[in-house]
Amino acid sequence: MKKTILTITLISFIAISSFAQLQVSKNKRYLETNDGKPFLWIGDTAWELFHRLNREEALEYLKNRKAKGINVIQAVVLAERDGLRIPNSYGAVPFIDLDPTQPNEAYFEHVDFIVNEAEKLDLIIGMLPTWGDKVFSENPGAGPIVFNKENAAVFGEFLGNRYKEKPIVWILGGDRNIANEEVLKIWRSMATGIKKGDGGNHLITYHPRGNSSSSKSLHKETWLDFNMYQSGHDERFNDVYRLAANDYNLTPVKPTIDGEPAYEDIAVKFWDHMDFSKKETERVPAGVLDTDGLIKDQSHFKDGFFDDYDVRVHAYWNFLAGACGYTYGNNAIWQMYKKGEPSAIPALYDWRESMDCPGAFDLQHVRTLLEDKFYKIVPDQSIIVGNTGEGEDRIAAALSNDGSLALVYLAKGQPVQIDLNKLQGKVKASWFNTRNGKYQKIGKYKNDKVASFTPPSSGIGNDWMLVLESN
Repeated sequence: MKKTILTITLISFIAISSFAQLQVSKNKRYLETNDGKPFLWIGDTAWELFHRLNREEALEYLKNRKAKGINVIQAVVLAERDGLRIPNSYGAVPFIDLDPTQPNEAYFEHVDFIVNEAEKLDLIIGMLPTWGDKVFSENPGAGPIVFNKENAAVFGEFLGNRYKEKPIVWILGGDRNIANEEVLKIWRSMATGIKKGDGGNHLITYHPRGNSSSSKSLHKETWLDFNMYQSGHDERFNDVYRLAANDYNLTPVKPTIDGEPAYEDIAVKFWDHMDFSKKETERVPAGVLDTDGLIKDQSHFKDGFFDDYDVRVHAYWNFLAGACGYTYGNNAIWQMYKKGEPSAIPALYDWRESMDCPGAFDLQHVRTLLEDKFYKIVPDQSIIVGNTGEGEDRIAAALSNDGSLALVYLAKGQPVQIDLNKLQGKVKASWFNTRNGKYQKIGKYKNDKVASFTPPSSGIGNDWMLVLESN
């Protein structure tokens, strides 16, 4: 009976269509489309998309993200928030009797709809087959644990076959590191199943726990096409560049992406101000939330909240340290929080209001600046004369191999001295305003000296990119 259900499900979805396939570039540093065009990964974290939104809501969300310049949507098939037992918007759960070899067609028809609508908008789905709590880990979640080597392969093949003609990148893991050799075998088995199902047609990576990278346990796994790290939510001015640099310098060379940096509007170190041993409605003291379930007493979260400035700082630090992608996140959107419902982590706004938070708009400017440049540059702090700083004083720089371009990011609008000898010919200098996406001309310089540059404004929230181009 199990085999019959699986076969019918596979056949029902197969349809031949063109799709935006990604591949690893020849130099192994970035991703590109199947026609060789460099692909700047600008993602959004929508873990609960398949689980919590209905079709009208999902389409509204996808159109909004497309308008923001986002091109990858990271979503989980078997969701974190008790996604095996709490049904989707149409009353369907993913499996019959919690059995990964018995997919429920009604549930996957909803996933199909979202994948298809994303494809119409030229969006790629970074699809997590499951959240990591459905596999044994050192950080238990809602679960339940349902996977072993055998059924992980079956489920992987089912997904691979079902979406083999769709714009997908596979992301295994789901906020969990590899606990032991047996767990590694389960994930390896799922990857093998996916490749069997889709003919090896899509890239695969792995989403680890905070302040960690897939490279720690998986870098030499042949199925891991590129690394993904989670820089996490524990501090402002997180030194994300260390995670990027670590992956960048590994052998064999593989692209790397920050798949979960600090989310906009999430409380810094939220776990210090919540009791996760209790159910969702009781994790913060009475009076912290209003009648809609939104935060009304922000002072309870004593470390404050990440904002659009944090989004920009972490994005540019990542890219200039060697990352080829960055995934934005918002606390309300990852969980698709709706007013009046319990929240996994209390939110300032609901998911719909949060779609237009300022950090999301800043992604357009990231793309404007970097889309035609990111694949040309390599990290190079040597262009900076003097101390490059650490923490909030960090100055980040990258230089193209041919010396025709340099980017220098000043998170606090600090004055900086640059060795122009690193560039070729005459140098045209400009300021790029990361808050509005506009350029300001500075002037032209000979490449035979050290030049000083002072941004138009300085201090917290006044970040600038110095753009130096051979003229």
